[in-house]
Amino acid sequence: QVQLVESGGGLVQAGGSLRLSCAASRSIFSINVMGWYRQAPGKQRELVAAVVSGSSTNYADSVKGRFTNSRDDAKNTVYLQMNSLEPEDTAVYYCNASLFVGLGLKDYWGQGTQVTVSS
Repeated sequence: QVQLVESGGGLVQAGGSLRLSCAASRSIFSINVMGWYRQAPGKQRELVAAVVSGSSTNYADSVKGRFTNSRDDAKNTVYLQMNSLEPEDTAVYYCNASLFVGLGLKDYWGQGTQVTVSS
């Protein structure tokens, strides 16, 4: 089991930057998959970035070159640096952790943090 606490959302003008943080209640080395998702009003939740333990990060095409996922193992925290923000990036952003439980993966979610990009 893992608890996730996000922070760092807010209101920013187009072209600006924000950094989201996700603090985990356990070592992120022990988490099989960690990622960021977002959900805009009236739309389905979509993957932004995900990393399988020991592998590199995969990014959605819409954020490649603008968003960067990083981690601080000592703080059990992952970050999403978002640059060159666009109004289309406006959404609630969720941190996700997946753990193997039995024969399957179980998902855990943070509470979400609002990102609003004004034009």
